[in-house]
Amino acid sequence: MLIVVQILAALAGLLHVYIWVMECLRFSDPKVHHGVFRVAAEDVETVRSWAFNQGWYNLFLAIGALVGVAVVRSEAAVGMTLIVFACASMLGAALVLVLKDRSMASAALKQGLFPALALIFALTQL
Repeated sequence: MLIVVQILAALAGLLHVYIWVMECLRFSDPKVHHGVFRVAAEDVETVRSWAFNQGWYNLFLAIGALVGVAVVRSEAAVGMTLIVFACASMLGAALVLVLKDRSMASAALKQGLFPALALIFALTQL
Protein backbone atom coordinates (compact mmCIF):
# COMPACT_ATOMS: atom_id res chain seq x y z
CA MET A 1 0.00 0.00 0.00
CA LEU A 2 3.01 2.31 0.27
CA ILE A 3 2.93 2.83 -3.49
CA VAL A 4 -0.65 4.14 -3.17
CA VAL A 5 0.50 6.64 -0.53
CA GLN A 6 3.36 7.71 -2.79
CA ILE A 7 1.10 8.19 -5.82
CA LEU A 8 -1.52 10.16 -3.89
CA ALA A 9 1.06 12.33 -2.13
CA ALA A 10 2.82 12.96 -5.46
CA LEU A 11 -0.50 13.99 -7.04
CA ALA A 12 -1.17 16.30 -4.09
CA GLY A 13 2.29 17.80 -4.48
CA LEU A 14 1.95 18.28 -8.22
CA LEU A 15 -1.45 19.91 -7.79
CA HIS A 16 0.06 22.36 -5.31
CA VAL A 17 2.87 23.13 -7.74
CA TYR A 18 0.14 24.00 -10.25
CA ILE A 19 -1.56 26.20 -7.65
CA TRP A 20 1.80 27.96 -7.14
CA VAL A 21 1.97 28.59 -10.89
CA MET A 22 -1.50 30.13 -10.84
CA GLU A 23 -0.87 32.26 -7.76
CA CYS A 24 2.66 33.41 -8.59
CA LEU A 25 3.12 33.29 -12.35
CA ARG A 26 -0.33 33.57 -13.92
CA PHE A 27 -2.33 35.58 -11.40
CA SER A 28 -2.82 38.56 -13.74
CA ASP A 29 -4.56 36.34 -16.31
CA PRO A 30 -8.33 36.93 -15.98
CA LYS A 31 -8.93 33.18 -16.34
CA VAL A 32 -6.92 32.78 -13.15
CA HIS A 33 -7.61 35.81 -10.96
CA HIS A 34 -11.28 36.01 -11.87
CA GLY A 35 -12.13 32.48 -13.02
CA VAL A 36 -10.29 30.56 -10.32
CA PHE A 37 -9.82 32.96 -7.41
CA ARG A 38 -12.87 35.22 -7.96
CA VAL A 39 -10.80 38.41 -7.82
CA ALA A 40 -12.14 41.34 -9.84
CA ALA A 41 -9.75 42.97 -12.31
CA GLU A 42 -9.70 46.21 -10.33
CA ASP A 43 -8.55 44.32 -7.21
CA VAL A 44 -5.72 42.31 -8.79
CA GLU A 45 -2.95 44.75 -7.86
CA THR A 46 -4.26 45.00 -4.31
CA VAL A 47 -4.23 41.25 -3.67
CA ARG A 48 -1.33 40.21 -5.93
CA SER A 49 1.21 40.18 -3.06
CA TRP A 50 -1.12 38.04 -0.94
CA ALA A 51 -1.59 35.57 -3.78
CA PHE A 52 2.16 35.54 -4.41
CA ASN A 53 2.88 34.80 -0.75
CA GLN A 54 0.19 32.10 -0.62
CA GLY A 55 1.62 30.55 -3.76
CA TRP A 56 4.97 30.09 -2.06
CA TYR A 57 3.29 28.40 0.90
CA ASN A 58 1.70 25.99 -1.56
CA LEU A 59 5.02 25.36 -3.30
CA PHE A 60 6.80 24.63 -0.01
CA LEU A 61 4.09 22.12 0.95
CA ALA A 62 4.40 20.55 -2.49
CA ILE A 63 8.16 20.23 -2.08
CA GLY A 64 7.66 18.57 1.31
CA ALA A 65 5.25 16.02 -0.13
CA LEU A 66 7.41 15.32 -3.19
CA VAL A 67 10.63 14.96 -1.19
CA GLY A 68 8.76 12.64 1.18
CA VAL A 69 7.65 10.54 -1.78
CA ALA A 70 11.21 10.43 -3.09
CA VAL A 71 12.83 9.28 0.17
CA VAL A 72 10.14 7.19 1.88
CA ARG A 73 11.51 3.87 0.61
CA SER A 74 15.10 4.54 1.69
CA GLU A 75 14.33 6.61 4.82
CA ALA A 76 10.87 5.46 5.87
CA ALA A 77 10.47 7.64 8.98
CA VAL A 78 11.72 10.79 7.27
CA GLY A 79 9.69 10.23 4.13
CA MET A 80 6.47 9.37 5.93
CA THR A 81 6.89 12.34 8.28
CA LEU A 82 7.23 14.69 5.32
CA ILE A 83 4.28 13.13 3.50
CA VAL A 84 2.00 13.23 6.54
CA PHE A 85 2.96 16.78 7.53
CA ALA A 86 2.61 18.18 4.01
CA CYS A 87 -0.65 16.36 3.25
CA ALA A 88 -2.15 17.22 6.65
CA SER A 89 -1.30 20.89 6.04
CA MET A 90 -2.86 20.76 2.57
CA LEU A 91 -6.00 19.10 3.93
CA GLY A 92 -6.15 21.61 6.79
CA ALA A 93 -6.01 24.49 4.33
CA ALA A 94 -8.80 22.93 2.28
CA LEU A 95 -10.96 22.57 5.38
CA VAL A 96 -10.32 26.19 6.40
CA LEU A 97 -11.30 27.29 2.89
CA VAL A 98 -14.66 25.53 2.93
CA LEU A 99 -15.41 26.41 6.56
CA LYS A 100 -14.81 30.10 5.82
CA ASP A 101 -16.83 30.15 2.60
CA ARG A 102 -19.15 27.27 1.72
CA SER A 103 -19.26 28.46 -1.90
CA MET A 104 -15.61 27.35 -2.15
CA ALA A 105 -16.52 23.70 -1.54
CA SER A 106 -15.55 22.67 -5.06
CA ALA A 107 -12.12 24.31 -4.78
CA ALA A 108 -11.61 22.82 -1.31
CA LEU A 109 -12.49 19.36 -2.61
CA LYS A 110 -9.99 19.70 -5.46
CA GLN A 111 -7.31 20.98 -3.09
CA GLY A 112 -7.96 18.45 -0.32
CA LEU A 113 -8.92 15.18 -2.01
CA PHE A 114 -5.45 13.81 -2.83
CA PRO A 115 -3.97 14.82 0.53
CA ALA A 116 -6.93 13.28 2.40
CA LEU A 117 -6.63 10.01 0.51
CA ALA A 118 -2.85 9.97 1.02
CA LEU A 119 -3.37 10.38 4.77
CA ILE A 120 -5.98 7.64 4.90
CA PHE A 121 -3.69 5.20 3.13
CA ALA A 122 -0.69 6.38 5.21
CA LEU A 123 -2.56 5.19 8.32
CA THR A 124 -2.24 1.65 7.00
CA GLN A 125 1.56 2.06 7.06
CA LEU A 126 1.72 2.83 10.81
